[in-house]
Amino acid sequence: MSNKYQKVKDNEKKADIITDKDETDLDKNQRNISKSKEEINQNKNKENLEESEQNKKKLEEKNQEQDQSIIYEEEISKLREEKLRLLAEMENIRKRFEREKSDSIRYGSTNLARDILSPHDNLARALENIPDNKNLSDPLNNFIDGLKMVQKEFTTILEKHGVKKIDALNKKFDHNLHLAMLEIETDKKENGIVVQEIQSGYTMHDRLLRPASVGVSKKSKKNKDIK
Repeated sequence: MSNKYQKVKDNEKKADIITDKDETDLDKNQRNISKSKEEINQNKNKENLEESEQNKKKLEEKNQEQDQSIIYEEEISKLREEKLRLLAEMENIRKRFEREKSDSIRYGSTNLARDILSPHDNLARALENIPDNKNLSDPLNNFIDGLKMVQKEFTTILEKHGVKKIDALNKKFDHNLHLAMLEIETDKKENGIVVQEIQSGYTMHDRLLRPASVGVSKKSKKNKDIK
């Protein structure tokens, strides 16, 4: 009986040892599992943190790209405006050059034309003062005809270059075209009418070359008193 009892005891001890060992292994497994879960959670947290950092970095890069894009667009807009202003300035310069070129062609001979007017006027005065005498000799008549031809040629040359005589007589006085030299009392004309042309005036194209020196009508004092 003692041997059997001893065997039973030994078996119970072995069973207890096995049980303790199993419990120890179970605890180890649980600790391992817990550790694995903790490591997994740590890894996940780490991954989430890394992913968050990456997303933050991507967002910052995206914002930087947007800011850079805005800067580029502003720079492009500025360059476009500068280009448009430059083109406008170039167009204005071209138009001004064309206008100056045209004016140079049209009015380049203004001084020469103004100088020619003096001998032209003298020639006209000389012809006007020739007495109307039919008994003049043939050589003298031929000389007068030659002077008239010269005067006509003068007029043709001036008109060719756009120089035209101002028609002043019996016209309303215009300070843009006429230069009043005196007032002439008359009852036949209204006030401010050109009744005498002292020196002819001329225009060159649409510009005044020389104003016409004129006498302007003025109502007589007698008529004024009657009114």
